[in-house]
Amino acid sequence: MDTPFDLATLSVIAVLILSVLAASVRILREYERGVIFTLGRCTGTKGPGLVFIIPIVQQMVRIDLRTIVLDVPTQDVISRDNVSVKVNAVIYFRVVDAAKAVIQVAHYLDATSQIAQTTLRSVLGKHELDEMLAERDKLNADIQEILDKHTDAWGIKVANVEIKHVDLDESMIRAIARQAEAERERRAKIINAEGELQAAEKLVEAAKVLASVPEAMQLRYLATLHDIAGEKNSTIVFPFPINLGQTLAQAFTGRKAT
Repeated sequence: MDTPFDLATLSVIAVLILSVLAASVRILREYERGVIFTLGRCTGTKGPGLVFIIPIVQQMVRIDLRTIVLDVPTQDVISRDNVSVKVNAVIYFRVVDAAKAVIQVAHYLDATSQIAQTTLRSVLGKHELDEMLAERDKLNADIQEILDKHTDAWGIKVANVEIKHVDLDESMIRAIARQAEAERERRAKIINAEGELQAAEKLVEAAKVLASVPEAMQLRYLATLHDIAGEKNSTIVFPFPINLGQTLAQAFTGRKAT
């Protein structure tokens, strides 16, 4: 008569034991850690692998340690030179201290996203538009450093920050194009002026050499005649010797004076 009661009792006990085991056993993957709370107090982290906890007395919070890619929404930024732009970025970070990520901040993903948005606006607002477009590596490093300092207390390491897009309105794009064109024209004029200056200096040096050696001038006349003859022109201009011109001028002046 006692056999059915004994079987029922054993069955209940077996079910209770299995329920307790199921509630006390946790399996954590290689990239997971479990923050253990015993009667509400943090008593450390466990994992990866098989983890046993005491039901009701202990609770466990899973934390993923893999790198998280966070897309920062587009932010309206006013640069230091009062240009309105739209900027978005992407942040790579991971949890390095699971206990801090659970205890020090609520919803560390949302907290990191919000601090990233405010930091992006703050840092870019201190720079001019040209710096945003030309010095992204420096800006990325500055934002990463500031974010890393803020999130260190949360057990989070910001590995990298990349500014994806800096969008301008059409009027600003046209203004930048006009500025670039003016800059190219300015450089072209400077290069042309420098070339003219160098050519003039060389001509002055050549004139000094020719003036110091009269025979060199005659050789130059002959070289010029050779160049003209080589072009197959129908008309050849013979240069008038300067020395002969000076002699004739002096002779004519002397006769007129007498």
